[in-house]
Amino acid sequence: MKITVFTSNQPRHISLINKLAAISETVYAIQECNTVFPGQVADFFKKSEVMQAYFANVMRAEKKIFGDLSFFGKNVKLLPIKSGDLNFLSERQLSEALDSDVFIVFGASYIKGWLIDFLVGKEAINIHMGLSPFYRGSSCNFWAVYDGRPELVGATIHMLSKGLDSGPMLFHALPLLAEDADPFEFTMKAVDVAQTSLVERIESGEIRQFERVPQDRALEIRYTRNMDFNDDVALRFLQRNIGYEELKSILDSVKRPTLLMPFYA
Repeated sequence: MKITVFTSNQPRHISLINKLAAISETVYAIQECNTVFPGQVADFFKKSEVMQAYFANVMRAEKKIFGDLSFFGKNVKLLPIKSGDLNFLSERQLSEALDSDVFIVFGASYIKGWLIDFLVGKEAINIHMGLSPFYRGSSCNFWAVYDGRPELVGATIHMLSKGLDSGPMLFHALPLLAEDADPFEFTMKAVDVAQTSLVERIESGEIRQFERVPQDRALEIRYTRNMDFNDDVALRFLQRNIGYEELKSILDSVKRPTLLMPFYA
């Protein structure tokens, strides 16, 4: 089996590539690169003291769950590009990666043009970090915790579509709250559960057996864009200092909405 994945370059993205490499003959990884020091270096997110403090927590949680930056196995064929360059690539440049059995998108920029047509035609799968249709857009799990809705932290595995996070859903993946976990570790654990569940179901062949369920936009709580996450929002979140006990209290007291074939870990 050959797998092509469109992703990014943080430890969590490297983790997915390596998980896929463990179940396949070859992984073609088109890796859009941003700074690995968000908040400290101006890039996808601005450089500021607040962003540096916020992303120090993100990087701590990411390292705890996924480890540090690392190299890839021998069966990974890597094409690193600058974030934002993806839609300028030609079919010729990607030709070797277009003959795979499975196509996955996780953390890539918005895909347009011939490439989105090709991927939709190949029934590519997207990992959306957020529980659709409730939270869509950018940084969804952050916003779920920010809204006091940790029961809506998780991931949606769905079919890629031309619309952002709008394709038919296959299943939801949700993290269990580990002892003493803070919101950063809890939301990062959601990434691990999403990857693990998808890889297991690709390896078993089960992924192609799931019913494809359209998303009900009437259930949407938030649709967020990158610009919505700014210094003021991040500072308010940090000052609230949400901890394990508060997360546990909420999770113990609320009922989750109806989810699609939920996978917990």
